[in-house]
Amino acid sequence: MECERKTKNLTFINLLDVGEIYSRLLDHRPVTQGEIRYFVKEFEEKRGLRELRVLENLKNTIFETNEHVLPKCEQAMHDNLNEAFKRLQAANDMIHRLQEREHEEMKLQADKLMAREEKCVAHWEELMKEQRNKQAEVDEEHRKAMERLKEQYSEMEKELAKYVSF
Repeated sequence: MECERKTKNLTFINLLDVGEIYSRLLDHRPVTQGEIRYFVKEFEEKRGLRELRVLENLKNTIFETNEHVLPKCEQAMHDNLNEAFKRLQAANDMIHRLQEREHEEMKLQADKLMAREEKCVAHWEELMKEQRNKQAEVDEEHRKAMERLKEQYSEMEKELAKYVSF
């Protein structure tokens, strides 16, 4: 029994020794965690410096833009807008004159059209008057011809009546 106990103790001690040996030789977690912490610290410091440089460059760019570029752009825009405004006014004046000419031309055309229409109406009325006069003449000739024919037929009837009585 005692032998068994010694063997168990040795086995237990051996297991402890194996665990310690394992942790020293094969378990690298504490070392890797330290290395990771160091790497992250270095990375954040370098990143922070890089971001600081980027922010400083942005600040300088914005300052230069506000001090130099923006006033130049404003002046160029103001000059170009004034020039564009003058051109638009000139174009507007030209279009206004064209519209006035067109309006006058349309008025002249309308006046000519009205004069032609009045002339046509007068000519039509004269033509209708002539037609009525000719119709009256034709009606009068027709009436006279009818009377002559009536007289002629009545004479022919009289003459016929003379011959019928024989």
